[in-house]
Amino acid sequence: MNQYISEQSIYQYFGDDDPEMIKEMIQIILATNVKDLKELETFHQQDDFTSIKKRCHKSKPSMSYIGALKTRKILEEMERNVEDFTRLNEKLQTHLVNIETELNQFLETLN
Repeated sequence: MNQYISEQSIYQYFGDDDPEMIKEMIQIILATNVKDLKELETFHQQDDFTSIKKRCHKSKPSMSYIGALKTRKILEEMERNVEDFTRLNEKLQTHLVNIETELNQFLETLN
Protein backbone atom coordinates (compact mmCIF):
# COMPACT_ATOMS: atom_id res chain seq x y z
CA MET A 1 0.00 0.00 0.00
CA ASN A 2 1.47 3.30 -1.08
CA GLN A 3 1.45 6.25 1.28
CA TYR A 4 2.38 9.04 -1.15
CA ILE A 5 1.28 7.98 -4.64
CA SER A 6 -1.89 6.39 -5.97
CA GLU A 7 -1.64 3.65 -8.58
CA GLN A 8 -5.32 4.25 -9.33
CA SER A 9 -4.55 7.90 -10.23
CA ILE A 10 -1.65 6.83 -12.43
CA TYR A 11 -3.89 4.41 -14.35
CA GLN A 12 -6.66 7.01 -14.50
CA TYR A 13 -4.40 9.64 -16.08
CA PHE A 14 -2.24 7.41 -18.28
CA GLY A 15 -4.57 4.47 -18.96
CA ASP A 16 -3.91 0.86 -18.10
CA ASP A 17 -3.51 -0.52 -21.60
CA ASP A 18 0.04 0.63 -22.34
CA PRO A 19 2.56 -0.20 -19.58
CA GLU A 20 5.47 1.10 -21.70
CA MET A 21 3.87 4.54 -21.95
CA ILE A 22 3.18 4.57 -18.19
CA LYS A 23 6.84 3.68 -17.52
CA GLU A 24 8.00 6.45 -19.81
CA MET A 25 5.74 9.06 -18.17
CA ILE A 26 6.83 8.08 -14.66
CA GLN A 27 10.48 8.16 -15.68
CA ILE A 28 9.96 11.66 -17.08
CA ILE A 29 8.32 12.79 -13.82
CA LEU A 30 11.24 11.35 -11.83
CA ALA A 31 13.88 12.86 -14.12
CA THR A 32 12.31 16.32 -14.36
CA ASN A 33 9.80 17.25 -11.67
CA VAL A 34 11.22 15.28 -8.75
CA LYS A 35 14.77 16.25 -9.70
CA ASP A 36 13.78 19.94 -10.06
CA LEU A 37 12.09 19.96 -6.67
CA LYS A 38 15.07 18.37 -4.96
CA GLU A 39 17.12 21.40 -6.07
CA LEU A 40 14.89 24.05 -4.44
CA GLU A 41 17.28 24.65 -1.55
CA THR A 42 19.92 25.91 -3.99
CA PHE A 43 17.53 28.59 -5.23
CA HIS A 44 16.58 29.48 -1.67
CA GLN A 45 20.23 30.02 -0.78
CA GLN A 46 20.43 32.45 -3.72
CA ASP A 47 17.17 34.18 -2.68
CA ASP A 48 15.76 33.20 -6.08
CA PHE A 49 12.12 32.92 -5.08
CA THR A 50 10.95 33.32 -8.68
CA SER A 51 12.62 30.04 -9.65
CA ILE A 52 11.20 28.33 -6.56
CA LYS A 53 7.69 29.43 -7.48
CA LYS A 54 8.13 28.40 -11.12
CA ARG A 55 9.37 24.92 -10.24
CA CYS A 56 6.59 24.41 -7.72
CA HIS A 57 3.98 25.58 -10.22
CA LYS A 58 5.38 23.42 -13.02
CA SER A 59 5.37 20.29 -10.85
CA LYS A 60 1.82 20.52 -9.52
CA PRO A 61 0.10 18.71 -12.43
CA SER A 62 2.58 15.83 -12.27
CA MET A 63 1.86 15.35 -8.58
CA SER A 64 -1.84 15.04 -9.48
CA TYR A 65 -1.06 12.50 -12.21
CA ILE A 66 0.69 10.23 -9.73
CA GLY A 67 -1.88 10.81 -6.99
CA ALA A 68 0.50 12.69 -4.68
CA LEU A 69 -2.15 15.18 -3.62
CA LYS A 70 -0.63 15.98 -0.22
CA THR A 71 2.61 16.85 -2.00
CA ARG A 72 0.70 19.02 -4.46
CA LYS A 73 -0.78 20.92 -1.50
CA ILE A 74 2.72 21.57 -0.15
CA LEU A 75 3.72 22.95 -3.58
CA GLU A 76 0.67 25.22 -3.64
CA GLU A 77 1.53 26.50 -0.18
CA MET A 78 5.18 27.09 -1.17
CA GLU A 79 4.02 29.10 -4.17
CA ARG A 80 1.90 31.33 -1.96
CA ASN A 81 4.14 31.52 1.08
CA VAL A 82 7.86 31.61 0.32
CA GLU A 83 8.48 33.12 3.77
CA ASP A 84 7.78 29.68 5.23
CA PHE A 85 10.13 27.99 2.76
CA THR A 86 12.35 26.13 5.22
CA ARG A 87 9.51 24.34 7.02
CA LEU A 88 7.66 23.55 3.80
CA ASN A 89 10.76 22.39 1.95
CA GLU A 90 11.66 20.03 4.78
CA LYS A 91 8.24 18.43 4.43
CA LEU A 92 8.50 18.42 0.64
CA GLN A 93 11.91 16.74 0.61
CA THR A 94 10.60 13.94 2.85
CA HIS A 95 7.69 13.46 0.46
CA LEU A 96 10.01 13.38 -2.56
CA VAL A 97 12.22 10.64 -1.13
CA ASN A 98 9.14 8.51 -0.47
CA ILE A 99 7.54 9.33 -3.83
CA GLU A 100 10.74 8.29 -5.59
CA THR A 101 10.79 4.99 -3.71
CA GLU A 102 7.12 4.27 -4.36
CA LEU A 103 7.33 5.19 -8.05
CA ASN A 104 10.38 2.97 -8.54
CA GLN A 105 8.59 0.09 -6.82
CA PHE A 106 5.55 0.71 -9.04
CA LEU A 107 7.78 0.67 -12.13
CA GLU A 108 9.07 -2.76 -11.10
CA THR A 109 5.52 -4.11 -11.06
CA LEU A 110 5.04 -3.01 -14.68
CA ASN A 111 7.82 -5.31 -15.94
